[in-house]
Amino acid sequence: MNGWTWLIPTGLVIVILALLLKLYLMKKSAREIKTAFMEKTEQNTNTLIHISSHDTDMKALAAAINAQLQVFHQSRQKFEHGDLELKEAITNISHDLRTPLTAIYGYLKLLQKEDFSETGQNYLAAIEDRTRALKQLTEELFHYTIAASETEELPLEKLSLNGVLENSISSYYAVLKQRGITPQISLPEAKVERMLNENALSRIFGNIISNAVKYSDGDLTIALTEEGTISCSNHAAGLTEVQVGRLFDRFYTVTNARKSTGLGLSIAKLLTERMGGTITALYREDVLEICVSFPLPEADAN
Repeated sequence: MNGWTWLIPTGLVIVILALLLKLYLMKKSAREIKTAFMEKTEQNTNTLIHISSHDTDMKALAAAINAQLQVFHQSRQKFEHGDLELKEAITNISHDLRTPLTAIYGYLKLLQKEDFSETGQNYLAAIEDRTRALKQLTEELFHYTIAASETEELPLEKLSLNGVLENSISSYYAVLKQRGITPQISLPEAKVERMLNENALSRIFGNIISNAVKYSDGDLTIALTEEGTISCSNHAAGLTEVQVGRLFDRFYTVTNARKSTGLGLSIAKLLTERMGGTITALYREDVLEICVSFPLPEADAN
């Protein structure tokens, strides 16, 4: 009997080794599935997941994931196709509306030179106001679809944030003066330079300043740091944190916004992120603050 006792530990060792080998192969298959799954979802490819293991359970798992990946890819293709068609339709419609709206606005200007009763003048003023709002919405729709399109790369060049910001503030001087707002401006003496698109950056700054004009209680503070962060803050007692949290949503307007299309900050967010920056909105003690940051790339920072 004692001669067979060595077989028991030997058998246990063989069983343990077999289990460890099976466990290793299952973990290897799980890693292969994980890596392949990430590649398939990120690269938007229709290829399937293949694993080296012949284990029936792991092969069944890979097959089930492949089936769901096919459904996912089909849904994503339908969404991207529909989204592209929608953007093209909005671009075409807004483009087609711009010419007749410009003509209508011109005729309204001519009509205002004619003699009308006070009631007629009021009617003309109301028509002009609505026409201007519609023209603004059409322009914003056009620019939004252009900004949302990722098919065109934004050409970048070395720009001074100081200079572009100063020009944007100057372009809104008349509007700020009309609202009785004297902005407090803080800019560093040294140039803060980044690789950005000038037209996109000007639109970002313009939309943020325009937003401040809509919500300001009469003040405006604009500051640029050497780290590339631009903050625009003003008192806006009529807002809430929930409203501020939705300021970047498409077509969202706060009820007390003056002639807002709800697209200005959405466009600013799209353009900022396309150039590698971030934009946020904070609301503390009745002060609304919009912050845009364009940090240096890690290679340049080091």
